[in-house]
Amino acid sequence: MSLLDVRNLTVDLPTAAGWIRPVNDVSFRLAPAESLGLVGESGSGKTMLALALMGLLPPGARVAGSAVLGRGDANERNLAQMNEKAWRAVRGREIAMVFQEPMTSLNPVMRIGAQVEEAICAHEPTLSKDQVRRRVLEALSHASVPEPETRAEQFPHQLSGGLRQRAMIAMALAAHPRLLIADEPTTALDVTVQKQILDLLDRLRRELKLGLVFITHDLGVVAQVADRVAVMYAGRIVEEGPAGEVLRAPRHPYTQGLLAASPSLEKRKLTPIPGTVPQLIALPPGCAFEPRCGFRRTECTAAVPALRSASASHTARCVLV
Repeated sequence: MSLLDVRNLTVDLPTAAGWIRPVNDVSFRLAPAESLGLVGESGSGKTMLALALMGLLPPGARVAGSAVLGRGDANERNLAQMNEKAWRAVRGREIAMVFQEPMTSLNPVMRIGAQVEEAICAHEPTLSKDQVRRRVLEALSHASVPEPETRAEQFPHQLSGGLRQRAMIAMALAAHPRLLIADEPTTALDVTVQKQILDLLDRLRRELKLGLVFITHDLGVVAQVADRVAVMYAGRIVEEGPAGEVLRAPRHPYTQGLLAASPSLEKRKLTPIPGTVPQLIALPPGCAFEPRCGFRRTECTAAVPALRSASASHTARCVLV
């Protein structure tokens, strides 16, 4: 049984320049207690994919394909076909999200405890006041918030960046979801706090048997938290496989470029990827990475390459595989 089974998921958005496709024919599976690292530059479609899985797409968006939560169990749901009424029962309860910047996600004029209470009462309105209070403190403790009774009475501006992010994690986990999406939750934090948040998410995933989709542009972060890695470029997954295998032996030139541009203790020089991510309104006819690729061939411009098997569990969208 898979916790999340995404097949050929496509999202189209209307813009002033015409329709664009920020998520293009994306497929992957996630098992219970498994973590998937979703990697790519800004504009690659990572966050839009997460919003599609949360039912938070902008007005006018069109969704095709399927994203089945809990395939094989009695309560399986196709997230790509639900209306807003159905989403209210699922969002927060079965699938939750931790956003990138907690200061803009938290309500600045509400105490932390009251915000966690809202997440609980939205799905369990019959709980008594004492039961809700216990659940709030339990959620804050689970998220490793020190002195939860004191922190629950404080406002977001009274907390550090790391504590605000822990409060966001407590809110996300308050209703006991099965799937957690973390959208670059460590971007604005210093290195030591970043490590603490990554360790916390990894521990919660193992203890609560959570499925975790971790969105990041940092391959060093992926190496710490992900069982599997999916690399996105211009709306498509261009490489996917076990984290160790993808990071040790990447098969797509884009993944190789990301690794070459990532700092490490061994490297004396970083090699940037030339050019920029193409505009979605003007994608090249073949491989979207072809204009920036040092290994491009004539056939790369003919059509979008299919995902090819590099090993039993490792695929890459490249003619060189």
